[in-house]
Amino acid sequence: MNVDRKIPTSILFTSVINLFSMVRYNLKIIFGNRFIYFFLAAIALMLFIIGINLFQGEMVREAGVYSTMLLGGAMLIFYPAAFGVQNDKDGRTMEIIFGIPDYRFRVWFMRLILVYAISMLFLFFVAILLRYVFVDFQIIGMLVQVFIPLAFLGFLTFMLSTVLRSGNATAAVVIILSILLLIFSENIQDSMWNVFFNPYSNNTEMSEIARKSVTTKNRIFLISGALVFLLSGLANLQKREKLLG
Repeated sequence: MNVDRKIPTSILFTSVINLFSMVRYNLKIIFGNRFIYFFLAAIALMLFIIGINLFQGEMVREAGVYSTMLLGGAMLIFYPAAFGVQNDKDGRTMEIIFGIPDYRFRVWFMRLILVYAISMLFLFFVAILLRYVFVDFQIIGMLVQVFIPLAFLGFLTFMLSTVLRSGNATAAVVIILSILLLIFSENIQDSMWNVFFNPYSNNTEMSEIARKSVTTKNRIFLISGALVFLLSGLANLQKREKLLG
C-alpha cells in the first residue's frame, strides 16, 4: 500500500520538475537570457511614472494605475514578441522546429502563452501593491482591461516579426507605429478605434453609459485584431524558405 501511494507522488513531483525546467528553458530562449533585466526595467518604469505623479502632487487614481500597468506589461512582452523569431534563427533552433511537422505552431503558441502568463502574474502582484497603497480598485477587472490591449500590441509585434524576420526592424516599426497611434489618439481619445483608450479615464464630459458602450466596442475591436494578428503570425511560420533564408 505504501508503494502504491508513493508512485503517484513521485510521478507528480517529476512532472512538476519537468514543467519547471521547460518553463525555465523557454524563458531563456524567449528573453535571450535577459529576463531579469526586463523584469527590473518594468519595475523601474512603473516606479518612475508613479514617482512623477506623486512629485507633481497628483493623486494616483484608477486611470493612472491602468496606464502604469499597461506600460509595465508592454515592457515585458515587447522583446520576446519582437526578437523571438530572430533568436530562433540565430540560435539554429528554427531548423529544429521546422524538422517536426506543425511543431512550430505548438512551440510558439506555448511561448506566447508563457510570456503573457508571466506578465499577468507580475502585474497581479503590482496591482495588489497599488491597490493597498494608493487607490482601491477591482484587481481582476483591471487585469482584464490591461490584458486586452497588451494582447493586441503583442500579437501585432509577433506578426510583424514573422514578416520582417529581424528583431531590430520589428522594434523600429512597432515604435514608429506606437508613436503615430499616440499622436492620433489625441484626436480619437474617446473613440472605439483608439488602441490606447483608457476605460478608467474621466477627463471628458462623456456620460457613464456612453463610456461603457465605447469601452465594450473598443475591447471587441482590440480582441478581434489580436486574434487576426496571432493567426496571421502563426500562418507565416509555415514559410520555411523565407524564415530560414
